[in-house]
Amino acid sequence: MAVKNRGSRNNRDNRDRFSTSTRLRLLGEQTAARVYRSQTKRQAHRSRLTGRAALLALVLCTLIVALAYPIRQYVSQRAEIAELEQRREEARERVEQLRDLKARWQDDAYAEQRIRERLHYVMPGETGYTVIDPDAAKQSRTTQGAADRPWYTNVWDGVDKADASHQ
Repeated sequence: MAVKNRGSRNNRDNRDRFSTSTRLRLLGEQTAARVYRSQTKRQAHRSRLTGRAALLALVLCTLIVALAYPIRQYVSQRAEIAELEQRREEARERVEQLRDLKARWQDDAYAEQRIRERLHYVMPGETGYTVIDPDAAKQSRTTQGAADRPWYTNVWDGVDKADASHQ
């Protein structure tokens, strides 16, 4: 009987070992062990990557801080250079204009034309005419400001006002 029991136990163990529920339980345990091992490895990798990432961030921040001032200086100097080049170009254009004007004044016909226009000169035998602005004739002495009138008009008006106050 003892042999029978033993044999039946082996049969039961063999049946249990190959039963679906037993296989599923073993498969679940093996899968759980693999997942646990992979999570442990990931956590180990994460901790290393976090340290590396922190070091990389620290290096980048240090570089940014170290380069911020020189880059700002570089940008401001480039802007200043651009402004100075623009001024130089404007000065060059002004010099060209003045050279052209000087060359025109070397011409006697141009000089004569400008003198006649500005100083109202006429050549002998010519009759000079001055056209007065019709709006300027309408303004009287009293409506003109003191700065717009000749100095002697202002003096005479002062004498008239002083004389009128004594009477």
